[in-house]
Amino acid sequence: MILSNFTKRRNDFLTELALLFLFFAIFSVSQISAQTLSSPIIADSGNFPEIKDSKDKYGPLFSIEKDFRIEKMQVSGGAEIITLFANLKGLTDSAEEKAEEVPLISILRDTLGDEKIENDRLRFVWSLSYAKPSMRQRFSAAVPFLYSGKRNKKEVKDGMPPVLMDLEPVNKDFWDKAFWTVFRSLIIEDFSIPVRAAALQYRANSENYQKSQIARVLAVLSLYEAVEDKKILNITDLKDIQARLMLSDKLFGSFMQNENLHRVYKTENKQITGNRGQNWELLRQYAEAQDLYFEPLEMPDRSATHALVWIAKEDLERNKNKSFNGRFLNIKNPWNDKRLKDWKGYEEIRWFDENNRQVEDDAPNAKPKTLIPLALYGLDFPKIPTILVDFRDQNNPKKREMSRRVLNDLAYNVLSISRISNLPFFVGNFIYDFVMKRRGIDINQKSRVNSYAQLKFLLSLNASLDPTFRDEIAGRLETVSINPLENNLNAENRIAKRQYQNLMEYAKNPNGLPKKLEKLRGEEMTRLKHTKRQRFLYNLARVVTFGVYKHRENYTPELRYAMDLQRQLEYHERFLREVARNSVRPEIDNDLPAIKKSLEFISRHGERAKPKTVEAIARIFSISEIEDIRHLCLSGLHKIENSQSKKELRAVYKNEKNDWRWRNTAAVYLNIPANNKNTGVDSLQDLND
Repeated sequence: MILSNFTKRRNDFLTELALLFLFFAIFSVSQISAQTLSSPIIADSGNFPEIKDSKDKYGPLFSIEKDFRIEKMQVSGGAEIITLFANLKGLTDSAEEKAEEVPLISILRDTLGDEKIENDRLRFVWSLSYAKPSMRQRFSAAVPFLYSGKRNKKEVKDGMPPVLMDLEPVNKDFWDKAFWTVFRSLIIEDFSIPVRAAALQYRANSENYQKSQIARVLAVLSLYEAVEDKKILNITDLKDIQARLMLSDKLFGSFMQNENLHRVYKTENKQITGNRGQNWELLRQYAEAQDLYFEPLEMPDRSATHALVWIAKEDLERNKNKSFNGRFLNIKNPWNDKRLKDWKGYEEIRWFDENNRQVEDDAPNAKPKTLIPLALYGLDFPKIPTILVDFRDQNNPKKREMSRRVLNDLAYNVLSISRISNLPFFVGNFIYDFVMKRRGIDINQKSRVNSYAQLKFLLSLNASLDPTFRDEIAGRLETVSINPLENNLNAENRIAKRQYQNLMEYAKNPNGLPKKLEKLRGEEMTRLKHTKRQRFLYNLARVVTFGVYKHRENYTPELRYAMDLQRQLEYHERFLREVARNSVRPEIDNDLPAIKKSLEFISRHGERAKPKTVEAIARIFSISEIEDIRHLCLSGLHKIENSQSKKELRAVYKNEKNDWRWRNTAAVYLNIPANNKNTGVDSLQDLND
C-alpha cells in the first residue's frame, strides 16, 4: 500500500512537472518572434568593434613542430608504448622562462614483434592525467547533489595507470554497459533512495570525468595531427584513435567497423566545425550589437574553440542608459553595473584606430582603450555558445551547468524515471530544451565538461595570454567545476609525470604489461577459435557473473600464427574496401603497388574474407583497366570461395561486355566449360602457367 501510494504520488508529481515544462515552453514560444524581430540585423560593414589579429605580447604561440616530442619504448613480447610529450609554455610566467615538459598521452601498439605494419594493433590509450580517485574524492563524488570540484588527488600509487580506452573493437564497451544495466536493474533499484542516489551519483561523476579526459586527448591529437614532420603515428592511426574516442559515448560505438572510422572522423569533425562557425557568428553579432568586443581564443593550431567578450571602460559613461539584449550572451547588463566603473580585476590597454580596429600603439591616430573581460564562451556546443567563465559572477556558469545535473539527478537517480516509460516527462523535457536553445538561454543545456577540459589544455599551451589573466581564468575554472573527481591543472601535470614513471616500470616488469598483453591476445584468439554464437554465450556469461568470468584461449604458436594472418587479412580487407568506395580509377587515384599487395594477400590467404570484401574486389575489377589488377581480383574471388564470391564470378562470366579472356577465366574458376572463343585458358593449370 505504501509503495502504491508512493508510486501514485511520484507519477502525479511527474505529470505536474511535465505540464510545468510545457507551460514554460509555450510561454517562451510566444516571446520568440518578438525577440527575434527586435534583434538587430547586422550588416557586414567591416566597422565592428572586434578584436582582430591580437598580438602575442607575452611570447610566441605554441610551436607544434618544436614543442611536441615522441618517445617510443619497446615492450617484451612484441609491443611498444608511444608517449607524446609537450612543452607547456602556458605554465610559464615569461617568454624567457623554460617551458615545462609534461607527458600527455601514451598508446600501446601490439606489433607481434615484427616490422610488418599489417599485423599491428592499437590497443590502450592512457591519458596520463587520468588517475584513480582518492578516497576523499570517491566519497565526495557519491554524495547526492554535491557539486564541487576542489579536492585534488595528492598521491599516486604504483602500478599501471587506469586505461582511458581500449581501441580494439571487441564490443567490450557495449557489454560493460549491458553489465551495468543489469546490475542497476537487479540490485541498485532495490536499494533505498539514499543508497541508490549515491551509487548513481558516483557513476555519473565517473563518466563525466572520463569524458573530460577523452576531450583532452582529442585536443592533443588534433594538434599533433597538424605536425608535418615524420610521424611515428601515421595519419590512419591518428584518425582511427580519434574516431574511436568520438564513438566512446555511443551505445553501439564499439560495433563500428574499422573501414568506417574515417567516415566517422570526417562526419564528427564536420559537425564540430559547423557548431564552431555558427556559435562564432552568433556570439560575434550579439556582442558587437551591444558595443562589446569579441575576441576568439585560438588553440595553438589556430582553430578557435573558445571566445572572449570584453567591454571598454571608456564606453561605460556613454552607454550608461543603453538597453542591453543578453540573448546568447547570458550575462547581466554591464552598462549599469557599478563594479565595472571601479573595476579592481584584470584589465588590458589596447589601441584602436578611427574605425575601432585594433592597431599598434604607434599607429597614426591610435587611441587607447582599457578593456575589461566580461565572459569566456565555448564554441563547440550545438545550437548556442555556452558561457564558461563570467568575470563578474563566477556562480553564473556554475548554476547553469548545475541546472542540467540537478534535473537529471533528481529525475533518474532519486525518482528512477525512465524516459521511455514516462512519456509526459520526456515530451515536456524535450520541448523545454528545444525552446531554451531557440531563445539562446543557456539553462539545462549540454554539459560543459568537454569544453572545460579543452580550455584547461589551451591555457597550458598558449603563451600569448598575460600570465596574470591566464591564472585568473584557471582559478575561475576550478571554482566552476562541479565534479569532485576532477583535479586542477597543476595537480594534473604532477599526476601525469608520476603515472608516466609508473607505466614505464609496469612495462618493464615481466609480470606486468607483457603478461597483460598475453591475456589480451588470448581474448583475441577466442574470436578465431569460436563461432559468433559461442562468443555471445561467453559474453553473456560475463554479464551474468558480473564480470567475474572472462574466457581466454591459451597462447599457442598455432593460434599466434592464425592471429597474425587474421590481422593481416583484416588490414588488407579494410584497404580494399576503402579503395572500392572512394576510387574511380584505382591505377590513377590510388596507390597501385599497395592495391596489388592487398589483392595478392587475398588470393593466398583470403578464405575467411567477409562478403563486403567480395563486393569491393568485384568493384575494383569493374573499374580498373590494369590486367594484373583484374587477374588478381578474379584470383582473390576464387580463393574466398563462398556463395558471394561465386555469385560475383558468375556475374563476370555472364557479362557480355567483358572481354572473353576475363569471362573464360571466371569460367575456369567456376568449373564451367570454356567458351569456344577462349584465349587458351582452359584450366587452372593453364591460368597459373
